[in-house]
Amino acid sequence: MAAVTDSLGCMAGKLHHDQELACTGMRLYRKRTADAALGQVATPASDRGYLVGISLTPGHTRRIFHPHHASTHGFETSAVYVRNFADDYRADMLGAFDFVLLEMAPSFFARATDERLGRRVTGLECVTGLQDPVLAHLARALLPALARPAEASGLFVDQMATVIGTHLLEQYGGATAPAHAKRQGLSRVHERRAKELLHSRLQDDLSVSDIADACQLSRSHFIRAFRTSTGKTPHQWLQAQRVEKAQGLLATTRMPLAEIAAECGFADQSHFTRVFAQAMGATPGAWRREHCNVVHRDTVDGSFPTTRVR
Repeated sequence: MAAVTDSLGCMAGKLHHDQELACTGMRLYRKRTADAALGQVATPASDRGYLVGISLTPGHTRRIFHPHHASTHGFETSAVYVRNFADDYRADMLGAFDFVLLEMAPSFFARATDERLGRRVTGLECVTGLQDPVLAHLARALLPALARPAEASGLFVDQMATVIGTHLLEQYGGATAPAHAKRQGLSRVHERRAKELLHSRLQDDLSVSDIADACQLSRSHFIRAFRTSTGKTPHQWLQAQRVEKAQGLLATTRMPLAEIAAECGFADQSHFTRVFAQAMGATPGAWRREHCNVVHRDTVDGSFPTTRVR
């Protein structure tokens, strides 16, 4: 029986991590294996766009077969490759690996060109084994979202994909960011509109495109300008608003923690607990006991006794 391969040509049965997440114009993967006997990976030519791989660990080697020769490439930590799906690909996989992979659809380049003031970009320069610590840092920031896709904020994933896409276009696509957009913040009108939209949709999974379109700005310019104006990315600002709303509900109501999590836009109670504890230095239950207007005791289900002592 032939081995089952995934959409990227990897033998699915040998992968110890096989995670996937989709966003606008891009599909994200994490592929990891400790198996050193991986055999060969192959994908036929297609119109899927480009594949970018970022190595998270050292020690992996590939022997890539070209039409008239073969080349061998080692991958250390933070090494990347870029390949065009329009070309047939076949390579012997030598040694364990852990990669974050970005599949960039043709629609990504069409939209990126529409949003930029520079020249048209239709693809990326193909490289293998090149060090790119900036891209590796951005890829690692996506690992929690890939590990828990049900909790992943669409705003965060879209924001990260936009930043990664901008980096790839500038490093491998010959594009440069418009000079006026690098440090310019949002206008007061746009800042107010963006914050109002974010605040009014705490429970929804907004995308960067939703907000950028409302401000009539490109996604990449909106993210840079929002951070210049507020000191935070859109996702960081939104999470801060959710935590602030949760503080108010914890201090002034008897709502169970699971209900507060849903009311403030968190995926579930465990997601709420992690984000709140990271921001405030205490779990929601502990913070409530310390700061609430009524002294009470959390039970397992988040309900409280009725005795008031203040």
